[in-house]
Amino acid sequence: MSLWTSLEPASATVDPGGSTRVRLRLRNTGDIVDEYRFEPVGPIAPWTTVEPQTLRLYPGTTGTVELTFAPPRTPDATAGPNPYAVRITPTEHPEATTVPEGNLTITPFTEMRAELVPPTVKGRFRGRPKLAVDNLGNTKLTASVSGNDTGDQLSYEIFPSNVQIEPGRAAFVRTTLKPRRIIWFGPKEQRPYTLNVLRSGVNPTPVEGTYVQRGFLPRWLATFFGIFVGLAITFVMLWIAYKPGVTSGATEKTAEAGATLAPSPSASASPALPPAPAPTTTPSPAAGDGGAGGAGGGGGGGKPTVTAKPKADTAATAVNRLAASDPSGRHVCYRAFVQGEGWQKPVCDGTVAGTVGQARAVKALNVAVYGVQGSAGSAMVHDDQSTNGQGRWLPNWTAIKADGKDNYIGSTKKDAPYLVTFVWNVGSGQACNVVKVRDQDWRDQSCNNARPDLNTAGAFDNSRWIEAIKLTV
Repeated sequence: MSLWTSLEPASATVDPGGSTRVRLRLRNTGDIVDEYRFEPVGPIAPWTTVEPQTLRLYPGTTGTVELTFAPPRTPDATAGPNPYAVRITPTEHPEATTVPEGNLTITPFTEMRAELVPPTVKGRFRGRPKLAVDNLGNTKLTASVSGNDTGDQLSYEIFPSNVQIEPGRAAFVRTTLKPRRIIWFGPKEQRPYTLNVLRSGVNPTPVEGTYVQRGFLPRWLATFFGIFVGLAITFVMLWIAYKPGVTSGATEKTAEAGATLAPSPSASASPALPPAPAPTTTPSPAAGDGGAGGAGGGGGGGKPTVTAKPKADTAATAVNRLAASDPSGRHVCYRAFVQGEGWQKPVCDGTVAGTVGQARAVKALNVAVYGVQGSAGSAMVHDDQSTNGQGRWLPNWTAIKADGKDNYIGSTKKDAPYLVTFVWNVGSGQACNVVKVRDQDWRDQSCNNARPDLNTAGAFDNSRWIEAIKLTV
């Protein structure tokens, strides 16, 4: 059996939501009549139709079928070149299958949706809404977020201020709103604001919300306090104005009578004073009594009081505290062991760990996660014997497959090498980092999917240590 095929054209372009056609020509170069069945295969097969699905050809004759490609306008239709193929199976000789291949380029499109969760927040000193940004296009979305309001009544802390979102994925931007003026007394006030999602070459997308600012003290308490102060002042003024005078009714005769009734000096002797107490000596702890004092005996041989050393505040204790207040969220807490400083306090969800501009290297990291099925990590450390300008990898990964547990990477020993590169992943969702290495600015945020994908932070340069890092999940 012999068959000749040709795709016309071999490469085609289509817009998501539209369609295009490619002609498949084939010739039966054999010596028997045969019938051919057509089946699209490959990633874009669900969007491909073949008409007709079977074709019968006599020897030496040529036939044509139409391939129609109709990718949907969804993130599944990935922008760029997409290979496709059609399996042709002869009925008489099914073992002689032919698979002609072509290329279909899907054009990119961008579509975004943004909303505030919740749209209205309340507070006296701050509000913390979240902005959800969904990438509904078929290409990576890069955007920045800024805030503004009428009258400049609020200040904005936005993290991250720049996001990169893969097609079909979403990113959450945490925002802290702080009023520039505190309401000490009085009713609550509504302060409308807008978060703008900015993309290159496109008008900003505004998302409107409302911050309801409450008074520091309730109005009724202010009224009560005013009345109380007024009554107190009135009482003091009345007391000063009408304070009764006190005069003595005693006379000289009374004084004389008192002198007559007084006993003579010889009538009775003055009572004797008690003897002065004998000096006492409290034995010192070194005297062999176990450190007990002499006040009231005290049991003589009691055990000395021992004060327990407080438990260290690790990444696990921090993330478990955070999970208790937000059990449905995803969190990562971490702390850095900084050269010449030791362990820092743990921080969470994108806060800076380490130092900036102090030439201090991070030698170890302590990481704990919640809501992502544990974490695993390793590191490249400084190598004195390096011949290629890079550090050396630690021999083992440390993996914690449960949430709320401490994971340690690196060493806290005095002569331990500093971290050059940090690699980690989580069990579900994404792991992201923003890192600063020696003599360089902060790098752009880098995100990777859950294991087995890896998220890498650092420069791989043996002479550049990690100074500071920010982690999110």
